[in-house]
Amino acid sequence: MNTQSPGHRAPSPSARPRRAHSGEVRIIGGLWKRSKLAVPDLPGLRPTPDRVRETVFNWLGQTLAGLRVLDLYAGSGALGLEAASRGAASVLLIEQHPRCVAAIAAAAQRLGATQVQVRGADALSCAHSLARAGERFDIVFIDPPYVSAQQLAALQAVQPLVASQGLVYVETDTAELFDTLETEGWAVWRRGRAGQVHFALLRRNTVDALAPQNP
Repeated sequence: MNTQSPGHRAPSPSARPRRAHSGEVRIIGGLWKRSKLAVPDLPGLRPTPDRVRETVFNWLGQTLAGLRVLDLYAGSGALGLEAASRGAASVLLIEQHPRCVAAIAAAAQRLGATQVQVRGADALSCAHSLARAGERFDIVFIDPPYVSAQQLAALQAVQPLVASQGLVYVETDTAELFDTLETEGWAVWRRGRAGQVHFALLRRNTVDALAPQNP
């Protein structure tokens, strides 16, 4: 759910048109359940649907206590703030568009989400900087514009950021992306579809990763 261009999603000329939004989304569960999040009226801004978010967080578990979370293309902030609502120890949201950054920061302040940090930056550049700094995350959300090259570039960039048993969420509008993941070093742990939205939780494809499976 992004608005950045090359790098959750600034509008991109190469991105496909995205569904309209109602101007707000709601946190689904946790401490701030039903709290509203403003969604700036920007071309291409595409919050992850409630149905998809509910499924993904059911997969992740009702509590994320103690986990470190990175929302690399934050957009409306719905994924990262949902994680914070469910007890994540720290949540870092990366978003390039200033209006989205301001909306996320305002929401975090209103909710008293002291574990949340938002940075106005290019997603891929920030991922590389975090890797150089030796940062690690238990959950990483990747939802750039629906252009497969961006998903793959982001997946490559976050590989060194993912903890040994960490999970990566990726969203796309085509199932073809998932056919290439094994050669890119990823295993699909959970996978779903809602309308035109294809989404999955991934693990690094290492000897200690769980076997790939479908829901």
